[in-house]
Amino acid sequence: MQVIDTVAGFRKALDQERAAGRSVGLVPTMGFLHDGHASLMRRAAAECDVVAVTVFVNPLQFGANEDLDSYPRDLDGDVARAAANGATYVFAPTTAEMYPTPMLTSVRVGAVSEPLEGHARPGHFDGVATVVAKLFAIAGTCRAYFGEKDFQQLAVVRRMAADLSLPVDVIGCPTVREPDGLAMSSRNAYLTAEERAVAPTLRQALGAGRRLIEETGERDPAAVRAAMASVINAEPRFELDYAEVVDPGDLSTPAVLAGEVRLLVAARLGRARLIDNISATADPDTTGASR
Repeated sequence: MQVIDTVAGFRKALDQERAAGRSVGLVPTMGFLHDGHASLMRRAAAECDVVAVTVFVNPLQFGANEDLDSYPRDLDGDVARAAANGATYVFAPTTAEMYPTPMLTSVRVGAVSEPLEGHARPGHFDGVATVVAKLFAIAGTCRAYFGEKDFQQLAVVRRMAADLSLPVDVIGCPTVREPDGLAMSSRNAYLTAEERAVAPTLRQALGAGRRLIEETGERDPAAVRAAMASVINAEPRFELDYAEVVDPGDLSTPAVLAGEVRLLVAARLGRARLIDNISATADPDTTGASR
């Protein structure tokens, strides 16, 4: 496995792989890799000839007073984990390498980036879309693997790649969880032992919303939102940002739930801001009072 820290070197390496007839799988990350990232690498290795992992803490997607300086970093550990999970290359540029001059160009993906995380973290998805567009431009034709844990990010990246006709097939992969249901995240490292013990409350709230839809037959999104919020607010260590149920395609909130929907929650727990989501199906055959 090779570690590359220049844009030119990374682009050349992947161009040479494709010229030799090999397909490329790209796994963009901000490092501090965990088993969720490893699952993306393994998926890429199963479907592509070459796996390229990017490790870059992107300053454009951090707002004022967010955790850019304290974001966990461990490049040596990241390289070892990438090598153990089928990576051929690790691209680990410096900020100066990625942004040698002040950025005058920004990529903004309209409506899909505006609610939820976009409302809670203004400008965040502009930074995400900009750096991912840049990584796609550097990497070239490939399949790019993203976890569904960041569901809105996945939707933003998919729309950006489609709108700009980028030669990238964006692949969403299932969320990887700890045994108690907590979604794996680099920011879980911020949690104290006491906070970690209650962190699975987020997953429990999502489960309550899914049961309300699939078992009770609830079709009013406000009722589902209230049920999820109630579970989170019952744990005083949490500060709820949002609990929402949306159309998975455009992240709009339907007036009446029907078909596949996505339940999303975000909350602060100590130093950490945690997000999670699951799917649910509003089956017309489900019995229940609220149809």
